[in-house]
Amino acid sequence: MAKTQLNRIKAGDLELHEKVVAINRVVKTTKGGRAFSFSALVVVGNGNGVVGHGLGKAKEVQEAITKGIDDAKKNLIKVPVMNGTIPHDQLAKEGAAKVYIKPAAHGTGVIAGGSMRAVLEAVGITDVLSKSQGSANPHNVVKATVVALSKLREPIQVAKDRNISLKKVFNG
Repeated sequence: MAKTQLNRIKAGDLELHEKVVAINRVVKTTKGGRAFSFSALVVVGNGNGVVGHGLGKAKEVQEAITKGIDDAKKNLIKVPVMNGTIPHDQLAKEGAAKVYIKPAAHGTGVIAGGSMRAVLEAVGITDVLSKSQGSANPHNVVKATVVALSKLREPIQVAKDRNISLKKVFNG
């Protein structure tokens, strides 16, 4: 999948909150014994429409998490959040993981599984319905969720793209 996302942003002076989604211990067997290393999948977001994910690998867990946070800060995207939910439903696929997110009424809450919930809460969405199908691999589910969020468009931008007067959109 192409990495050309138009809504990427710089970390700059944003106050980002981290959430560790998955930690994986990897064992490499050598003639001298076993060598352990760790990989950490991390999601960062400011709770106000900015989210990113990253993967860090190191010999220690804490170092892997730190590397994952640094990687996530390099992959931030801006997501349109309207009244705590998303503007329209969206389907995305990454690997064998398929993700469907749908706007929900105020008070519904975040109806999502573990990996998707971490991403949706980091971006600041409070009401959404979602479904993850296919693979439950956290890496692919997180990537698919971020792809789905990056495909979201604001209603004003859609109206401009379709050459619709904004007066018609807001006055009916």
